[in-house]
Amino acid sequence: MSVWIHEIETMTPEMVYSQEYASTKMQEWVDDEHQRRLVRVLYRKSGIDKRHSVITSFDKNLPGDFFPLGTDGQRRELSTAERNNIFTRESQRLAVNLARQAIENCPGLKPSDITHVITVSCTGFCNPGPDYHIVNELGLSPATQRYNLGFMGCYAAFPGLRMAKQFCEADPEAVVLVLCLELCTLHLQINSGEDFMLANSLFADGAALAIVSAKEPQEDQSCYLLGDFHSDLIPSGKDDMAWTIGDHGFDIALSSYVPKIIGANIRDAIKPVLAAGQLELDDITIWAVHPGGKAIVDKVVESLGLEADQVAASRKVLRQYGNMSSATVLFVLKEILSQQGRPLQESVCAMAFGPGLTVEMALLQAQRACSKNKTAATVEVLVE
Repeated sequence: MSVWIHEIETMTPEMVYSQEYASTKMQEWVDDEHQRRLVRVLYRKSGIDKRHSVITSFDKNLPGDFFPLGTDGQRRELSTAERNNIFTRESQRLAVNLARQAIENCPGLKPSDITHVITVSCTGFCNPGPDYHIVNELGLSPATQRYNLGFMGCYAAFPGLRMAKQFCEADPEAVVLVLCLELCTLHLQINSGEDFMLANSLFADGAALAIVSAKEPQEDQSCYLLGDFHSDLIPSGKDDMAWTIGDHGFDIALSSYVPKIIGANIRDAIKPVLAAGQLELDDITIWAVHPGGKAIVDKVVESLGLEADQVAASRKVLRQYGNMSSATVLFVLKEILSQQGRPLQESVCAMAFGPGLTVEMALLQAQRACSKNKTAATVEVLVE
């Protein structure tokens, strides 16, 4: 049975900060010149121009400052509970607005058609969660099945899509919403540790939603045919990417060795998924590589011998949005469908990486409609 991604929609918070601004602020918050020099290097080499955030004020001495002045005159870091309260409020708004946009833009789809909602996030927890509010506020059936995949990390879109595919294979009438919503900047910390500083230079906020169904797409509809999925582990990187819940948000371990570990192992990691699709490396014309950072994309390109245009979508998403954890690869897949001048059909291999070190991969067939060139209107408040 064929299962399709009928629609991918994305949304970001209105506030967008230039990478130069973010670098300047971080330099103000660290202690000495060595740390400031490291910040400048990390931000300059990040491959990122700007990032979105639900944080509207960091340290402007305004109500709601993310780093408010304490009674001792020093900047205070919000507790994990305070950060999660922001997630609870902002995730509801973002999830409902994005789901409404996706349903409206998906040809022939009505809210009553939706049978399953899968939500994915590793940056906050609340119940009732975004899945509840989508069902309740958009008029979905109260019998809609709801599932949450939490705390997986940047690769979690793949378990979400694989679960959706399995639902559709079991029930040909199923229509599944897969929502990846990540508010990574809520875990920004004033911390001089290199892992924290690297994470601070990369992560951003964003949400993406895919509508998955076994129903045949309309002729004028750009979409993806879902193929095989594959999971792999690189145990040598277990300690190089991990996180836990701390008192001031989530404490992350993110080693600068991660790109090298991925580069050394990715060729072997993709062999099973290519074999499942009876494909060779050269049969894949475009790659949806999760841009966890510029060096990760660089190492995948180097290891697989790819051309620049084969990962152009990944680099563009990184440049315009930064690393939005699980949502990022859906941004990349949406960008691939919108690329002009490419074949109407082509094979895509998508991949993302996360704690473990975990590698998740999927084969997809992109099918572009000549007439489709929709972009979502977004009002941005750019902070230079």
